[in-house]
Amino acid sequence: MQMDNQLPPQKAPGFCSFRYGLSFLLHCCNVIIMAQRTCLNLTMVVMVNSTDPHGLPNISTKKLLDNIKNPVYNWSPDIQGIILSSTFYGFVIVQVPIGYFSRIYSIKKIIGFALCLSSVLSLLIPPAAGIGEAWLIVCRTVQGVAQGIVATAQSEIYVKWAPPLERGRLTSMSASGFLLGPFIVLVVTGVICESLGWPMVFYIFGACGCALCLLWLFLFYDDPKDHPCISISEKEYITSSLVQQNGFLSSLPNLFACICGILAGHLSDFFLARNILSVTAVRKLFTAAGCLLPATFGVCLPYLSSSFYGTVIFLILAGATSSFSLGGALINGLDIAPRYFGFIKACTNLIGMIGGLISSTLTGLILNQDPESAWFKTFILMAAINVIGLIFYLIAGEAEIQDWAKEKQHTRL
Repeated sequence: MQMDNQLPPQKAPGFCSFRYGLSFLLHCCNVIIMAQRTCLNLTMVVMVNSTDPHGLPNISTKKLLDNIKNPVYNWSPDIQGIILSSTFYGFVIVQVPIGYFSRIYSIKKIIGFALCLSSVLSLLIPPAAGIGEAWLIVCRTVQGVAQGIVATAQSEIYVKWAPPLERGRLTSMSASGFLLGPFIVLVVTGVICESLGWPMVFYIFGACGCALCLLWLFLFYDDPKDHPCISISEKEYITSSLVQQNGFLSSLPNLFACICGILAGHLSDFFLARNILSVTAVRKLFTAAGCLLPATFGVCLPYLSSSFYGTVIFLILAGATSSFSLGGALINGLDIAPRYFGFIKACTNLIGMIGGLISSTLTGLILNQDPESAWFKTFILMAAINVIGLIFYLIAGEAEIQDWAKEKQHTRL
């Protein structure tokens, strides 16, 4: 009896492997950049003084010490809006260029430099705010560029590090950091501001980012073949199962999702300002668009496997149109309970992160059991989940302030 000498490659250890450790490291990087990005949204409350006049001669010592720990500035609402949105503009403009350059230059150096830059700028935000709002806007804009580089360039990492049957698990583990970051900010920022002062929020997240940058430069290599610490079996498993991908194409859904998100925000406010639709109708309309359009484009994908450009276009549309929900369910918590919107947002982010982890695991199981029709089943399942969630939202969704969230006024007789 003749034995077959060509055996399939042995699967390297899974959860305890180096590639999963790398995904967790990238998860931590995403947590940090999102924390650095969103913490100003909360500290702005204590940074701006809209009630107490400055420079009074009979100010108490306690008040003076509190002003040193928590400096306050007289910024108008317009200036506050520009400061808060400045990172977004930097984030958007870098998407396509970095998607292209990430194929040419070292990902290790690109992400390491961008993470370091974002962290150093986080350390500089308190003194920049003290100098003037223009310097703060510049810091935030450049920080947005750096954070956009980290968010976009990392898609090129999995071209060489993620085996095809593990891409869902590895990418979702790292991408879940984008959801966990705002949750951590919402939990700890208030405590830090009260006990140490709002500047310490930026110093803490900036210092964590700098430390993480050193770990990144020490542990990450662009190619698993060059890494000195990875085991031979895992190295062979990764390199033998990979095919070439395109980081530039991977960045396009992010860019178009940003565009669709901006469009959704402007259109929803336009409908409300002109009294074309009620708040409830607007929220349900954009939620329906954000659920049905990605489901439709996703279900069509398996039928376009013979057309490269058709597949790319529908992948971009499926990822981009989901951001229409930014004008719908994703902001609905602000309508029904503005007092508790931060807590509601944190809870929904946590649920979304758990859903992402479950979906990646489920996708891996489907791919292992039936590789031929796996993607068709995956996209059908995605469409079914979207439709079921949408039906529930259309039935139960409201946009009026709920009784339990209303301010309770106490009057004295």
